[in-house]
Amino acid sequence: MRLALVTLVVPDYDAGLAFFVAGLGFSLVEDTPLSQTKRWVVVRPPGGGSDILLARAATPTQAARIGGQTGGRVAFFLHTDDFPRDRARIEAAGGRFLEAPRREDYGVVAQFADPFGNVWDLVEPG
Repeated sequence: MRLALVTLVVPDYDAGLAFFVAGLGFSLVEDTPLSQTKRWVVVRPPGGGSDILLARAATPTQAARIGGQTGGRVAFFLHTDDFPRDRARIEAAGGRFLEAPRREDYGVVAQFADPFGNVWDLVEPG
């Protein structure tokens, strides 16, 4: 088995695509209309790994969960081979770093929030 997709609830498909594809350079794997209001939108990080299904919040309950799907914990771990480059790219795309980079046994890491409020770790292993 392998984890193929994780779902990330966003306020709008195009806002999700602007951050992940235009901003961070993820690949658009699929953008298929399923109805007049629903699309199947899948993006993939440049280095591979699990794809992300961008799901537009369709109910008030779903909208209330945007950015809080993990209760404030780190939801995603994004590895990089160039921390300063990717930090600048994340910030230019609308991400906000929540702390200064720090050195841990496993590498350089810092938490950031995407434009929707989800918390990520940017990690340069090493």
